[in-house]
Amino acid sequence: MKSAYAQVNGLNLYYEVHGTGKPLVVLHGGLLTIELSFGALLPELSATRQVIAVELQGHGHTADTSRDLTLANLADDVAGLLDHLGVDRADLFGFSLGGLVAIQVALSHPGRVDRLLLAATHFRSDGYHDEIRDPALWASSTRMPTEADFAAMREAYASTAPDPGHFPEFMAKVSTVPGTVDAWSLDDLRGITAPTLLVIGDHDFVRVEHAARMRDLIGGAQLAVLPGTTHSGLLGRKELVLPLVDFFLKP
Repeated sequence: MKSAYAQVNGLNLYYEVHGTGKPLVVLHGGLLTIELSFGALLPELSATRQVIAVELQGHGHTADTSRDLTLANLADDVAGLLDHLGVDRADLFGFSLGGLVAIQVALSHPGRVDRLLLAATHFRSDGYHDEIRDPALWASSTRMPTEADFAAMREAYASTAPDPGHFPEFMAKVSTVPGTVDAWSLDDLRGITAPTLLVIGDHDFVRVEHAARMRDLIGGAQLAVLPGTTHSGLLGRKELVLPLVDFFLKP
């Protein structure tokens, strides 16, 4: 494994490269790190591929800046990292916030994307269940991350972030991003030409019918619903996720 920083769009962007083969960019969830999102999957994913894992603005080892945290900016950072690495095209595997960024890369930089794998990803703010959209319901929701999940986020931030004390401010900043998907038009989704696989849990933030609508909008997209699976727990179901990834990304 190689880890390094790239100067991209004013950021000191942290990334890792695991394995060799066809490039696969993995994009973590909000407030998470490479390890928290993809740690369980990286050994198998990198056995046959060159996995490029990035920590987005303000996440993990990558410091936040005064720049707005927008999907367009984050997508440009991914494209900039590919430029830095001399990678023309890659498959993209995004989880939650990372899935939104992957969609935006496909919209803003379609020539850089071969295949899209979108885990726990929505395309409208009302695609989330009501209990996720209403903070007053979080305490009683079994869909929300557990206390252990939140503790892991805080601990990872404290151990990797250049400014560990920035966590509360950054958490507020990140929380506004998922709602910005409402700026996408239905024709934007219809215009995605990359082969796409959607994966959600049956107890996800994302409503199953919303994911099905997303599948219908993106031409030729496929949808997998994992049983007994929450939003936060989805990538931990490697016994289900890895066969899906291998089947979808096979040459």
